[in-house]
Amino acid sequence: MRLTTPVFRLKRHAKALASEAGIPLHAALDRIARREGFQNWSHLASAAEPVSRAGKLLNGLAPGSLALLAARPGQGKTVLGLELLLEAVRAGRPAAFFTLEYTAAQTREWLARLGGTPEEVARVQVDATEEICADHIIAGLNGMGSGAVAVVDYLQILDQPRSRPELAVQVAALHAYSRQSGTVIALLSQITRAFDSSGSKMPGFNDLRLPDPLDVSLFGTACFLQDGEIRVESRS
Repeated sequence: MRLTTPVFRLKRHAKALASEAGIPLHAALDRIARREGFQNWSHLASAAEPVSRAGKLLNGLAPGSLALLAARPGQGKTVLGLELLLEAVRAGRPAAFFTLEYTAAQTREWLARLGGTPEEVARVQVDATEEICADHIIAGLNGMGSGAVAVVDYLQILDQPRSRPELAVQVAALHAYSRQSGTVIALLSQITRAFDSSGSKMPGFNDLRLPDPLDVSLFGTACFLQDGEIRVESRS
């Protein structure tokens, strides 16, 4: 049986109902479940839809992880990154998006189109300034609290201004900060154009577009996307 709305929203409806009707939360949850066609909340929870792909990815990223979300253009890496942030705020975790590609307004519109409620969208910290680099990201994440999740858009242009440290130095700084703070940092990454003619079905670490040398072992996890398929590869 398919739910009319995701479980996390049903829980919010139940909390509102408990407050309005002056009944215990468990009673409100059961009432919401019956409206959905289930015997009670336990019955609904056991039959709920599977965890989303972003939810599964988030559950697999340990605190302090430095990760990659990598794909050729148009394969959905930005969507997955934004979905990851929505899953984070739904889990009560701080979330931040650092983008050199989109404006803050465009990002918030996108989050809303992906199903984020106004409250959820507002809880995602969006930084779309031109100053984004490793030091700027670290400064922005300081004080966000434990369990924070950050997505950076995107890896290959962090050192585009020549005044910035080279990419290898910035990635090393982000790796050290993520381990020290327990923050999950996921960087969107391009895949080399040569992949399109390689005959491979799914890109991997060897297909990353890296104009300059980079120690990819600093990334504990990478999520590769191609033609609607996702493969998660761990180097730990």
